Amino acid sequence: MSALTVSQDSDQNWDDLVRYWEETEWPEDSKVEIIEGIITVAPAPALRHNVIAARVQRRLYSVVPEDWGIFQTLAIAVPSRLGMLIPDLLVAPVRECAEVDSHIPAALAELVVEVTSKSNAGHDRVSKPAACATAGIPLYLLVDRWAPGGPTATLYGEPKGDVYRVLSAVKFGDPIRLPEPFDLTLDTGEFPVD
Repeated sequence: MSALTVSQDSDQNWDDLVRYWEETEWPEDSKVEIIEGIITVAPAPALRHNVIAARVQRRLYSVVPEDWGIFQTLAIAVPSRLGMLIPDLLVAPVRECAEVDSHIPAALAELVVEVTSKSNAGHDRVSKPAACATAGIPLYLLVDRWAPGGPTATLYGEPKGDVYRVLSAVKFGDPIRLPEPFDLTLDTGEFPVD
């Protein structure tokens, strides 16, 4: 199943978009995001997708400070890009997120991890990193199972405007290192390949 576009009007008011996103009853087990002003509904990720996210999360727990959280379903808001994104993994200080219900300002995040799905890999490669860079999120890790040349992992950092610099890019099987404050090397050889 592929992603479904619910709203075609990218000129909608941000507050109206968020209200519609929050108040609508979406299909159970779906991922609903606002990407460049368009509400999209995608099916829940497949098993291999979740295995990769779980392996990255398990490794992150060994290095994140006690007062930080690793969230799987917490949305981040990037109003300037008309974006309400739900990363596969989001690392942020817990105290900063304590008083929110459905979403936090994206600028609170320290790291976003996206694992591509076949149906919407383009969003993870283009729209989402641009939104995260705009918000100033220091690191964006893209685990791209569907990359044209074969599965890859790419770490982006040093955001400037809506662009990141590529800090590291590897094919599955090679290690990729996350810099401080994580100082963690991930073994992409542990990631399942489709």
